[in-house]
Amino acid sequence: MALQPRIIPVLLLHKGGLYKTKQFKNPSYVGDPINAVRIFNEKQVDELLILDIDCSKENKAPNYALIEEIVSEAFMPVGYGGGISSLEMAQEVFRLGVEKIILNTALQHNIRLVGQIAEIYGSQAVVASIDYKTGLFGGPKAYFTSAQNKSKLNPLELAKAAVEAGAGEVILQCVDREGTYKGYDLDLLKDFTSALNVPVVVSGGASTNKDFNQAQAAGASGMAAGSMFIYQRPHNAVLISYPSNYFYI
Repeated sequence: MALQPRIIPVLLLHKGGLYKTKQFKNPSYVGDPINAVRIFNEKQVDELLILDIDCSKENKAPNYALIEEIVSEAFMPVGYGGGISSLEMAQEVFRLGVEKIILNTALQHNIRLVGQIAEIYGSQAVVASIDYKTGLFGGPKAYFTSAQNKSKLNPLELAKAAVEAGAGEVILQCVDREGTYKGYDLDLLKDFTSALNVPVVVSGGASTNKDFNQAQAAGASGMAAGSMFIYQRPHNAVLISYPSNYFYI
């Protein structure tokens, strides 16, 4: 029997609050991140991903006080990404109780940081977030810094480089699908899970439990989602939810 994959809410931090974006744009306030964590505690989620969408864009350090407050409330493992550009920053975030460091911008400017963190904390503690867009010509391209900077590499090339550098997990995040409910990019997910020897978490586009089942069939070890767990459709009223059970294929 296959291991049950992880179902992972993604919380976006912006100006100290909890926000939601669509295709990495137009952040909308949805509440207090601490309250959201408490609700997810009650729903017994597998783990949380906390991403600060300001730090790398504004070239500032992580909000350590807020991270500490979130981790102190969380009953589940927490991964954090945003503004980590040095080993010292990573060490401080780990000291606060975070279990995984998520790197994106550092993959462009200082990919050696992946190995530096992995050497001390283990490869399982370093996650490479591969954000990408699919253009009209030339196939998908990787992006950095909240999808502001385009890479010359395709997503799989960047993922392979990150894993070679020491990353023990990869998040495959489709910018075009984020917040759209269009489902995961299963074709690229299959390419990733076939080519990489580390766990792959897919993100961007989840709408129903069927998307989770399809991603599992494509080899994903985890399925991440934001809008699906934050909003109640059709009017996108803020109502935090989490699937208590569903059938895996």
